[in-house]
Amino acid sequence: MSTTSSTVINLRTPVSQRELIDRAARLQGKSRTDFMLEASREKAEQVLLDQTLFTVSAKQYKAFEALMNAPLSRNAGLKRLLAKRAPWDK
Repeated sequence: MSTTSSTVINLRTPVSQRELIDRAARLQGKSRTDFMLEASREKAEQVLLDQTLFTVSAKQYKAFEALMNAPLSRNAGLKRLLAKRAPWDK
């Protein structure tokens, strides 16, 4: 994203929403604009990443399906890991 040019985005919002945004922005030491741009960008990235489509050939998909449907093999390392107590449970 280029930081050399900019454009204006106008929003209308209820006062209560603006006050909520301002309060959160102040807690993070940011301006309303910076806070809203960061939140909007993060949400836009999340939406776009959720829409990622992987295309594979029929042969690749068949191989993927076979892997997913195959019985699990013994994995001593994974068994040890899953048997360990989580640090926050101690």
